[in-house]
Amino acid sequence: MKLLTLFCILLLSFSCSKSTNAQEPETSTDLKLIWEENFDGASLNKTDWNLELGNGCPNNCGWGNNERQVYTTNNHQIKDGKLIITAKKEGDKYTSTRMTTQNKHQFQYGTIEARAKLPIGQGIWPAFWMLGANISEVGWPQCGEIDILEYVGKEPETVYTTIHTTDTHGENASSQKTPFKNIEEGFHTYKVNWTAEKIEFLVDNKLVYTYAPLEKTESNWPFNKPQFILLNMAIGGNFGGPEVDDSIFPQEYIVDYIKVYQTK
Repeated sequence: MKLLTLFCILLLSFSCSKSTNAQEPETSTDLKLIWEENFDGASLNKTDWNLELGNGCPNNCGWGNNERQVYTTNNHQIKDGKLIITAKKEGDKYTSTRMTTQNKHQFQYGTIEARAKLPIGQGIWPAFWMLGANISEVGWPQCGEIDILEYVGKEPETVYTTIHTTDTHGENASSQKTPFKNIEEGFHTYKVNWTAEKIEFLVDNKLVYTYAPLEKTESNWPFNKPQFILLNMAIGGNFGGPEVDDSIFPQEYIVDYIKVYQTK
């Protein structure tokens, strides 16, 4: 009887241990790499990426934020396994690059990560972000937007991570502003862990913000549908400006890689 009691205690202890472990957050061994961009080719792979051109007109002049740049095909290059987006002042205009995986790669849930080096200076506004793949049907902000990284040169040593939905968008977006000393020096990682319940934002694997509305509706949680990836460097605008220091140009936004993981 004593042996039976001891066996039951050991069995209960083992069961509790397994239950506790099941609640632990996912580790790298729980995840499978499903897509990556290492920028290893001689030029941008057009089967993976679209280049968006111009100033957003006529439908979205200033790209919706009174931005000053014109996007071209000439402001980026692939060099030494890295994407280099260069913002320039050319005569009386500013030029830069905006690229997306729209209609080529879209993802629903997972860990989406980039390793990047930021540009600096008043007026600079680089970003690594996502938009709902249904944006052509429902528009913005109904499609939802996940800003994994935004940096504005007028606020050095600071990283913004933001969610835009129908309920909270634009100036009223759900956002976190996090100080990071020397974030402009060298490369850093920016990522989200996106599940059906929440979106966690991390910088250099440090959790900086979690978006998880308790009662999810179409207005506050459009994130149960696929999204595509965007990279761009804007200049000026409602968030990055309005002032722009012309003496800073050219400026480089360098991306080492982008990786997307999902649960095995």
